[in-house]
Amino acid sequence: MPHRDTTKIVYAGKVKIGGGGVSVQSMCNVRTDDAGAAVAQIAALQDAGCDLVRLAVPDMAAARAFGEIRAKTDMPLVADIHFDYRLALESVAAGADKIRINPGNLGGKERAREVAHACAARRIPVRIGVNMGSVAKEIEQQYGRTPQAMVQSALAYIRLFNEFGFDDLVLSLKASDAVKTVEAYRLMSAVSRYPLHVGVTEAGTAYAGLIKSAVGIGALLLDGIGDTIRVSLTADPLEEVRAAKGILRAAGLLNAGIELISCPSCGRCRIDQIAVANKVEHALRGVDKNLKVAVMGCAVNGPGEARDADIGVAGGDGCAVLFKKGEIVRKIDESEIVTTLLKEIGEF
Repeated sequence: MPHRDTTKIVYAGKVKIGGGGVSVQSMCNVRTDDAGAAVAQIAALQDAGCDLVRLAVPDMAAARAFGEIRAKTDMPLVADIHFDYRLALESVAAGADKIRINPGNLGGKERAREVAHACAARRIPVRIGVNMGSVAKEIEQQYGRTPQAMVQSALAYIRLFNEFGFDDLVLSLKASDAVKTVEAYRLMSAVSRYPLHVGVTEAGTAYAGLIKSAVGIGALLLDGIGDTIRVSLTADPLEEVRAAKGILRAAGLLNAGIELISCPSCGRCRIDQIAVANKVEHALRGVDKNLKVAVMGCAVNGPGEARDADIGVAGGDGCAVLFKKGEIVRKIDESEIVTTLLKEIGEF
C-alpha cells in the first residue's frame, strides 16, 4: 500500500476522516425536499459502497427535509450550504454529520462564528471548500487565479475558525483543471495537517470527467495525499462511486471487490474479446467477492501475463482456455465463455 500522509482525525458520523484511510463520497442529484427520492438514492449509493453522501440545502424546505431523511438512513450525511448561514444551523439541528461551507459567502464573520459554535456543540466537522472560482477578491488580486490563491484562502479560513476555538476541519481546494488541483493540494499538504477532501470540481461527463478525475485524484493518492474523495461527474451518482472505487483500486488502496483485467485485443485474437470483456464486467457489478478476474484475447497475454489472476480465460480460435492461478483447467467453446466464467466465479 502506498505511503499515506498522517492527518488529523475527525468523524462524520461513523466515518473516520483522516489518519491514513480514504473514504468515498458522492452527492445526491435529486431535490433534498423530496425526502423519499433522496432516501432511495442514498440507499442505492450505500449499496454501491459509498461512505458519505452530501445533500444540497439551498432553502429552508430542504433543511427541514434533512431531518426526515436523517431519520430514515444510517448513512453519514453532509449538508452542503451556500450563502445563508441559517441553513447550516437548521441542518445541524436536523442531524447533519458534517457541514460543507465556503465561509466567504456566509455573510460575515459573526455568521461564520454561529456556524462554528453550532457544529462544536454537536461535535460536527466542517469542510471548508475553496474552489478556484470562489477565492476571496483581495487574495485573487494578489495571487491571481492560481493554486497559491486557493491555499491562501484556505489558510485564512483556518485562522478564522481557529479564532472561534474550532479545529475539526476538513479542507478542499478544487479546480476544474486537474493540474492546478494537484498543485493546490500538494501545496496545502506541505503546510497543513488537516484532512483533505480531494476531487476535481466540474470535471465533466461520465467519460471526460472520469479521465480528469483519475489524473487528479490518482496523482494525489499516489503522493499519499487525500483522506476522502469524490469523483464529480455529470452522471448518475452511482457512476461516481464506481469510478472512485476503481481509482482507489488502481492506486493500491482498495483490495476488496472484483478487479477485472483484460488485454486491449489485437490481430492475434480469434474471439470477440471486447464483447466478452464487457459482458463479464457488466455481470460482475455488485458481486461481493475479493477476486482478480482476467479476460485475455490469446495465449500471448493469458494465462502467462495474468498468472496472478484468481481466475480467467484466454482466447483461442473460436474457443478459450479457463485458468485458475495461472494453471489451465480446461478448454471451452467461445459461446460458453461468459456463462462458464461467471459460474466458476460464483463457486469460487
